[in-house]
Amino acid sequence: MSRKKYELFKRLAGLLMAIGIVCTSGAQVNELPYLNNRAPLQPLQFLELPIGSIVPEGWLREMLVRQKNGTTGKLDQLCPQVMGARNGWLGGDGDQWERGPYWIDGLLPLAYLLKDRELIAKVKPWVEWSLNSLQPDGYFGPAKDYPSEKGIQRDNSRDWWPKMVMLKVLKQYYDATSDQRVIQLMTAYFRYQLKTLPQHPLDHWTFWARYRAGDNLMVVLWLYNITGDAFLLDLADLIHKQTFDYTHAFLNTDLLSRAGSIHCVNLAQGIKEPVIYYQRKPDASYLHAVDKGFDDLRKYNGLANGLFGGDEALHGNDPVFGSELCTAVEMMFSLESILRVTGAVTYADHLEQVAFNALPAQIDEQFMNRQYYQQTNQVMVTRHMRNFSVDHDGADICYGLLTGYACCTSNMHQGWPKFTQNLWYATADKGLAALVYAPSIVTAKVADGTGVTFKEQTNYPFDESIRFVLETTARKAIQFPFYLRVPGWCGEGSIKINGAPYQKEKGNAVVKIDREWKNGDVVTLELPMRIRKHTWQQNAVSIQRGPLTYALKIGAEKKWVTNTMDPVENGASYFEVRPLTPWNYGLPNFSEAQLNEHFKVEQSDRIAKYPWTLSTVPISIKATGKRFKRWQLYNESAGPLPYSVTYGLHLDKEDPITLVPYGATQLRVAQFPVY
Repeated sequence: MSRKKYELFKRLAGLLMAIGIVCTSGAQVNELPYLNNRAPLQPLQFLELPIGSIVPEGWLREMLVRQKNGTTGKLDQLCPQVMGARNGWLGGDGDQWERGPYWIDGLLPLAYLLKDRELIAKVKPWVEWSLNSLQPDGYFGPAKDYPSEKGIQRDNSRDWWPKMVMLKVLKQYYDATSDQRVIQLMTAYFRYQLKTLPQHPLDHWTFWARYRAGDNLMVVLWLYNITGDAFLLDLADLIHKQTFDYTHAFLNTDLLSRAGSIHCVNLAQGIKEPVIYYQRKPDASYLHAVDKGFDDLRKYNGLANGLFGGDEALHGNDPVFGSELCTAVEMMFSLESILRVTGAVTYADHLEQVAFNALPAQIDEQFMNRQYYQQTNQVMVTRHMRNFSVDHDGADICYGLLTGYACCTSNMHQGWPKFTQNLWYATADKGLAALVYAPSIVTAKVADGTGVTFKEQTNYPFDESIRFVLETTARKAIQFPFYLRVPGWCGEGSIKINGAPYQKEKGNAVVKIDREWKNGDVVTLELPMRIRKHTWQQNAVSIQRGPLTYALKIGAEKKWVTNTMDPVENGASYFEVRPLTPWNYGLPNFSEAQLNEHFKVEQSDRIAKYPWTLSTVPISIKATGKRFKRWQLYNESAGPLPYSVTYGLHLDKEDPITLVPYGATQLRVAQFPVY
């Protein structure tokens, strides 16, 4: 990173210090209706809204309803051995570790976002048992280990790591209900942590907590903003000290360029920790480290879906290496957490890239079957040992309830609910910000506490236009700022207010509209989407348009398999997908100007309720390509990418081909050789 860019981070640090309401130590920063950081923590510009303030609409609501009707709403019935009454987080002698908290970490926000009484009732026993498990010394959660039993994790009950997940659950529960028992439990538990961590550090039971303690740190700082208890700052420092030093690793080591150096989910979760701690110690090096970390992660391991090669160890950037589903949802949560602190457009862009490409591709349309790993170039989904660093009997990319490893079955549920919760933010200057886009409605307080509602009407990410309609019962005009993001991929966005041109803005910017607003005002944001290309391993290219990555449309047949070999480990059944049409196409070596001239976008005027399948996706790109005759299967995956461009390629004739959004595919090529 250049010195100039580093100086920009230093100026950002100064800006963040200047933003917000000045307060004395111990006084809550809450002249606002929403919680900001107390002194001496760094004030924030973008503030979380309570669960329920944001209502999903359109395709996003359909996605959440499918979660309710799929595994998220039924996991206790589908996996009773793990999620039934024996679970340790319900007081039983069964699974004592992460899987129960993982599930509730997604089920709880889903329940309150949908205002669904049935799901809320399903959440409550887990919350109540956790609150009632508080011990006199401040410990909470399962406390007894049991002998090994196939299919469940009955040991390490006192490990720090599963409590970190349940702390996130309880924070969200408090945001939804204001139940003061949460504050009481956390205060007691954090005193217990401060007393116990010196003798039993984060990696005392397992190594997971040492890499994932940024989640613990987030909740400690959140509680400090509510109570002002000074001991929480001491605990924050202790947790940071015991956490794996991501700042040093990103700035001074080869961690991200060395295969096998770190577990992929640890990295996806832990990458936010320096930014979280930056709120406590506002040193620009923490921001610089995370920015460099993302740059290096893309350079050495990046993939066209927004993720990185990690199956389970960090593996590199070959598009047939795997990306774990837990990586996708944890990377999304990390990006959401970093975005709230920095407000940087690049993190919002990256969040949308993962959400709109990797996430819908890895879970089927009924939200009933998922892959443990996905491949960016995925041309055959079968049970077969592939070139992964960790292989689970060849089942890792098959779509099933338990294929590969069961952690993702429990953890995948947080992705879309938390994405929804981070579409909108309150701001420190008593306004609202839309930094991530999807159809939704937000109701919040602005200015002097006046309630307003914005309806975000859009088919984004498939469409270029986003319309915001303001509703308020206020009799007088209301002065408040409204912030909009112009993504980095957009050459120039344009804003209209009530049909009149207001402002044009180059990409990679947040626009502040500070004016008097009245009921019925309409803001229209146009984000022109041109076809772009990115270069990857072996000089292969990917095709992007807006936040969507496009992939080769491959005809496919699905086959269900009854699993008699290892049903406990990999589920009673799963499905495979095999190609019916050729997959080994490359693209012409066009410039971006030529791509936009020769490739044609075809778009439907209507969008299906669920647009993430080949039969319902509303947009495609008509292109041309040639088959690379010597690019064939290897271990039932696409073989090594032909180097682009090499002498003496054996190519077939040029054919018309169709590119479709990556998120709608189960078979695909998304990183193409060129000719």
